[in-house]
Amino acid sequence: MPLAIEDYALVGDCFSGALVGRDGSIDWLCLPRFDSPSVFSALLGSEENGRWLLAPTSTDASSERRYDGAGFTLVTHWTTPTGEVEVIDCMPVGDHRAEFVRRVRGLTGSVELHQELRLRFDYGATVPWMSQNREADPPELVAVAGPNAVIVRGPALTGSDRRHSGVFTVAAGETVDISLVWYPSHREPPPAVDVDAQLERTRDWWREWLGHYRNPVESRFEPIVQRSLLVLRALTHEHTGGITAAATTSLPEQFGGPRNWDYRFVWLRDASLTIDVLTRHGFEDEVERWRQWLLRAVAGDPADVQIMYGLGGERYLPERELPHLPGYQGARPVRVGNAASEQFQADVIGEVLLALDSARQAGTEESEVSWGLQRALLAHLEKVWDRPDEGIWEIRGTPREFTHSRAMCWAAFDRGVRAVERYGLKGPAQRWRELRDRIRAEIDARHVDPSDGAFVQYAGASHVDAALLQLPQIGFCEPDDPRMLATVARIERELLHDGLVHRYVTETGVDGLPPGENPFLACSFWLAEQYARSGRRDDAERMLDRLVALANDVGMLSEEYAPAERRQAGNTPQALSHLALVRAVNALADGVTR
Repeated sequence: MPLAIEDYALVGDCFSGALVGRDGSIDWLCLPRFDSPSVFSALLGSEENGRWLLAPTSTDASSERRYDGAGFTLVTHWTTPTGEVEVIDCMPVGDHRAEFVRRVRGLTGSVELHQELRLRFDYGATVPWMSQNREADPPELVAVAGPNAVIVRGPALTGSDRRHSGVFTVAAGETVDISLVWYPSHREPPPAVDVDAQLERTRDWWREWLGHYRNPVESRFEPIVQRSLLVLRALTHEHTGGITAAATTSLPEQFGGPRNWDYRFVWLRDASLTIDVLTRHGFEDEVERWRQWLLRAVAGDPADVQIMYGLGGERYLPERELPHLPGYQGARPVRVGNAASEQFQADVIGEVLLALDSARQAGTEESEVSWGLQRALLAHLEKVWDRPDEGIWEIRGTPREFTHSRAMCWAAFDRGVRAVERYGLKGPAQRWRELRDRIRAEIDARHVDPSDGAFVQYAGASHVDAALLQLPQIGFCEPDDPRMLATVARIERELLHDGLVHRYVTETGVDGLPPGENPFLACSFWLAEQYARSGRRDDAERMLDRLVALANDVGMLSEEYAPAERRQAGNTPQALSHLALVRAVNALADGVTR
């Protein structure tokens, strides 16, 4: 059975990422990309679905772990009755080989370690053909199935019952290296490389990247802000610039329930938040890489713009279920692909315009191609903004006139007007201004509850939605606008439970799914930001203290948190949770009401 979600740490190379458990088992790894089929899938079932265990044989062993400096090289310190060792887990950066390195360093005494390797390609469905060369130095184990191949170099392993295992001892001062490299099966296995050089290069690469960090928050939240920015970089594909929403698929939002989705794709709605936090903290190069990804992804007929894309901008992301996987602790179904990519979400063009406006503010030069594309998107939005849609939460029920979607349409036309008036770009500013004002008038008339003046989830609704907390973030209203304050009061009554915020009231059936889910961490951070921006500093600090305490021992946050079980829930690490954390801390650091 897989561990609790918070018991895993991310080890990544900005192409893919593994989840390594406290027990020394790699239970999830997709190669060569985040969205490739996994080679270890025990996270969504059991060890039979593939894992790589490396840990002391002693039942009395205990461990502590940390990251080696700025990056995602994981150091696990094992203490046993006979001695102590460090296991260093690393996916080297700088020379992409789709490789995972595990180094064991003897510290005191001597420690016997057990290694168990169960390779399963295609999300645990395919057992590869294995062959071993014990004469090589170190011994080599090759696994091949269809287009995939893996070579493992390290202490000799013995095959039995579709797994390979072995035991070796490390004494103080000794080092044992093990490496696993994926490669296309029609090619020769990649040669062995110098592990010392790989580890040093990886350490230097991450140190250099974090060296661009500026505008520290100068508070107790500084370490988690830096770690959150590092998580965002680790989830950013090195070649394409696309930021995957999470490294996993199908970790349940509701334990044992069907709310299990594939998050290994790039959502456009994260763009403006991403650019905002990266710009503020000095990572302009990442802003430009993201902007270039965005322009490539949405290029084409504006009517075909999607809410999400693959890491390289792929559009075809069909959703299917994997019945051979039992799911995380029994949560079925396991899904790959995401049918939400086919939905109409009226907010998506607003997300794009917000992102590119933020890039302009950061000093990014606008090209004729990029502005031409934005004009085409606005021209399309003129025709469809008033259509009901599936909204930010990608509901699978009846499309609605969601307030958040309408506000994002307002933001799209507002940023179009700003581009003309502030930056001198050419466009029909008067027409966009009229549409912007028309949308505002409609929201004021149809999306506000007259009983208390609060914004509601959609036109005619009686409930609120945590997405409404983004209205001040996009400039639709001020944080202390009476309607916003009334909305916050409703959110506190309807959605705030156990100190955390739910996305919406699932019992209304608005999403077309069975009711019940856990609080959403990004929404909780949005409320903390709203508190900070509207003068409720003490409430913001209390909320942030509670939320930051939910991160695991290496600073990772998943999508949700289950207060009853006191554990993280949903896919991990979740980019949106970390983005929202940085925004909330920045709002608190600003110390002013916008």
